[in-house]
Amino acid sequence: MAENVDYNDDSIRSLDWKEHIRLRPGMYIGKLGDGSAYDDGVYVLLKEIVDNSIDEFVMGSGRTIEVTMSDHKVSVRDYGRGIPLGKVIDCVSKINTGGKYDSKAFQKSVGLNGVGTKAVNALSNFFTVQSYRDGRTKIAEFEKGELTRDEPEKETSQRNGTAINFIPDDTIFRHYRFIPEFVENMIWNYVFLNSGLTLNFNGKKYLSERGLYDLLVRNADAENLRYPIIHLKGHDIEIAMTHGQSYGEEYYSFVNGQNTTQGGTHQAAFREAVVKTIREFYDKDYDAADIRASIVAAIAIKVQEPVFESQTKTKLGSQNVGPDGPSVRTFIGDFVKRELDNYLHKNSATAEALKARILQSERERKDIAGIKKLANDRAKKASLHNRKLRDCKIHFDDNHERKQDTTLFITEGDSASGSITKSRDVQTQAVFSLKGKPLNCFGLTKKVVYENEEFNLLQHALNIEDGIDNLRYNNIVVATDADVDGMHIRLLLMTFFLQFFPDLVKAGHVSILQTPLFRVRNKKETIYCYSDEERRNAIAKLGNKPEITRFKGLGEISPDEFGLFIGKDIRLDPVFLKDANIKALLEYFMGKNTPTRQQHIVNNLRVEKDDESVNPLIAENLDSVELPVAS
Repeated sequence: MAENVDYNDDSIRSLDWKEHIRLRPGMYIGKLGDGSAYDDGVYVLLKEIVDNSIDEFVMGSGRTIEVTMSDHKVSVRDYGRGIPLGKVIDCVSKINTGGKYDSKAFQKSVGLNGVGTKAVNALSNFFTVQSYRDGRTKIAEFEKGELTRDEPEKETSQRNGTAINFIPDDTIFRHYRFIPEFVENMIWNYVFLNSGLTLNFNGKKYLSERGLYDLLVRNADAENLRYPIIHLKGHDIEIAMTHGQSYGEEYYSFVNGQNTTQGGTHQAAFREAVVKTIREFYDKDYDAADIRASIVAAIAIKVQEPVFESQTKTKLGSQNVGPDGPSVRTFIGDFVKRELDNYLHKNSATAEALKARILQSERERKDIAGIKKLANDRAKKASLHNRKLRDCKIHFDDNHERKQDTTLFITEGDSASGSITKSRDVQTQAVFSLKGKPLNCFGLTKKVVYENEEFNLLQHALNIEDGIDNLRYNNIVVATDADVDGMHIRLLLMTFFLQFFPDLVKAGHVSILQTPLFRVRNKKETIYCYSDEERRNAIAKLGNKPEITRFKGLGEISPDEFGLFIGKDIRLDPVFLKDANIKALLEYFMGKNTPTRQQHIVNNLRVEKDDESVNPLIAENLDSVELPVAS
């Protein structure tokens, strides 16, 4: 029976704005994280600031935005109208204060809630705002939302605009760092959606002339496209689409410039409209899965007063494009029906190539139908008592506040999975145990996913057979030993994901678990080290010949210790895929050109004299993909 606690006037508390944000940051910026995942809160902080500058550009003020970033600090300078000088402090420190409640000033803005910049302020150790307006300037400085410096207005020769600098609070974002690749993707999306905008990021200039067409050029394997990119633009809507050679569906969706990574009503309407239009154009009742197989598409719409399913605005919930406008489904459906149908009638070569791709998908689907049914039946039976999967209770496709934390660790062997299983958070962390090295699936068809029991069970554990819309775990973490065999297993798993489910990698769901290589301790203190440099620093700190343990495999780490490395201080190396030709990349590293790879390793062999160890430096020609390699 619960303890009887007095409930009276003293039980009621009123928090001021910054106290509430700092007490419940997840309500405002989603998951906290350390910057190792694309959807971690530190990137939401940056996005909230840049969004305001984008809104200025959309309203016709300021064609250039400058973003400067180090591991822990961000500066954003735009050349818009500048915050009215008398309201500079209010706009960054008073909830429900801003210009976006005036629909005439910001008709189709992302930030409608008057919270974004205030959340950045409250969650930063250091925050400054400076407005330049009509020859005068005003600057204010804060620490964790508290005003620490309020300078009077003075004259300036600077151009109009706003400059904001902030350093996130490292007591909230523990061990965080900004990863430039995640920010670069964000920057590219901004320029793709705003033709005419120039965005300078750490001295490099980003701009786009063709909008979503350029987005697909950058993100799709250009050499493997089945037909030229179809690019359609209308009032408050833009679409680009094509079909490639890879499996699955890949979408980039946006609302008012916001990247809706979890889709929503607009993405669902687009998928439905494409199927309906193509069926009517060819007068054939093609299976929807055959039409959408291998599709790569981007859609951007503008909605007045959009409704998102959370403050982080990653999924659109609006049913209508405006208070008096049509439904999102009707708006997109009518546009796709009219414009895509016209395009296919005018471009017969593209229409024929699209039809050929659909028929190929149909043949492939029928070819694996028999083995797929048997494999699914086996998977259903295995799911009742799947010894490979130690599941958790909360999943990414649940309606639960902790769903962003859901993680699947993929381990090698029973010893490693045993340590993780005993120390994991059973609410959000699951473990999938491999029996050894998985099959090298490069060059094989998707039939192998169903024929290979291990791949089939992994596919079902992730729930990605029909795409990643119903993905069960937000974070897929490859947890292998930091040795040659462990790195080989990483490459084999990455080949599986890139060959059959590349959207998992492109969406930032896959990462590599860092585990300590050394334990350095004396009677008073224990330090876990993830590199030789950290080991040397630990020895220098503890002095007097401390005990040093070299961990050779995950199975050597006790469950009690392992709990320290997969909790709030977990270290992850995200796997990036950018500007890559996946087929060429996999062919080089996983194909039959063994002599070429052997010579590459010999030419790039590196000797670490301090540590008397030899490491193959395999990443030199991997500019497009970064697969973290243990020291």
